[in-house]
Amino acid sequence: MTRKNILEGVKVLDFTQHVAGPTCTRVMAELGAEIIKVELAPTGDQVRYVGYQKGGRGLYFLQQNRGKDSLCIDAKTDRGREILTELVKKVDVLIENFAPGVIGRLGFGWDVVHELNPQCIMCSISTFGQTGPLADLPGFDYIGQAYSGITSLIGEEDKAPSIPAAAMGDTMTGIHALAAINGALYHRAMGGEGDYIDVTLLDSYFHCHEMYVGYYSASEGKLKPRRTGSHQRLGCPMGVFQGREGYIMIIATQPQWERLCDVMEMPELRTDPRFEHPNDRIRRRHELIPIIEQWLQNQPTDQASIAKMEAARIPVAPVLSLPEAMEHPHLTQRGTVRTVTQRGAGEFKMPGMPLRFKSVPTENDLQAPYRGEHNFKVLNQYLGYSQDEVEALTQAGILLQEEIPEAVGG
Repeated sequence: MTRKNILEGVKVLDFTQHVAGPTCTRVMAELGAEIIKVELAPTGDQVRYVGYQKGGRGLYFLQQNRGKDSLCIDAKTDRGREILTELVKKVDVLIENFAPGVIGRLGFGWDVVHELNPQCIMCSISTFGQTGPLADLPGFDYIGQAYSGITSLIGEEDKAPSIPAAAMGDTMTGIHALAAINGALYHRAMGGEGDYIDVTLLDSYFHCHEMYVGYYSASEGKLKPRRTGSHQRLGCPMGVFQGREGYIMIIATQPQWERLCDVMEMPELRTDPRFEHPNDRIRRRHELIPIIEQWLQNQPTDQASIAKMEAARIPVAPVLSLPEAMEHPHLTQRGTVRTVTQRGAGEFKMPGMPLRFKSVPTENDLQAPYRGEHNFKVLNQYLGYSQDEVEALTQAGILLQEEIPEAVGG
């Protein structure tokens, strides 16, 4: 049989909400996995209606939940738990990102899941993990970032630390979870059983430290990292420079530094004792940065100065605004920025699929579900329930399904 996608046939019971967990299952859906999104009655995913809405649903939710089947169920009832128990037996992966202990109180801790389905892989995503002194505390992306030491390194040295206006930690943690799950799927395919995976925001953030951890430890605290603002202290030029019209990112290591001197028509800088050695340029960056910025501001346009550096193979980039990045031909041509159409919300742009395979498509016509939209589909396909049985469960309040606007169909 010719497979159409990487994770075709993989069945996932998805108890996640917000960003980190849904990022993982969204990418799994892009790769062909069947995602049963369990939404706990009565509200479902807490971000369904958060932020800017189109057609009554939040763009936040639409972006993270394309390609998933929604089962909205009251898990606090015996019948609801019975249904979920039967579904656990049918799936390959169970993913949850509740606070530690919540999934166990619902009746689906690892011991129970493993007994019900020894081949099932279970992944818990949380801020701090399932063990450790912080495990029971609530948290989100920026909380994990703060504990990891990353926040302390963002911003100007003499000002309060800054935070990025992007879900970097949540998204990265979701992809870490995906890597672990795929490894566990491979292990199982090679003859192993299911496994339990504990993925955290804090672990993922700390994993991003480049070299400062080793520097600080090996130097016995002598090399203490500090916020670097717009310029990295590991090298110079290495940071954001003021151009004629906007900001420009320039990174020039030793061979590129020599080429930059030529591009700026300042060959004398090569032998200037102030800047001759890389460490000299770091120590005297406050003298060197204004020289480079003066040259940039004397150019006719930022694009002209960027073109000169690109021709000399010096790593350089304009600091684009989000609207500029969304219109950049490289990002649009590669599908990094993707245009999607969602029922009831129309057409809009969103980040594209970051993982690319030669043999499978990177763009799929996936739709985000309405709450409880796939109650019958899931229970019929996996457990053989009839339409009458599903209707009875709905009437009893065990299942919930929001009304789908007539304009978008059922």
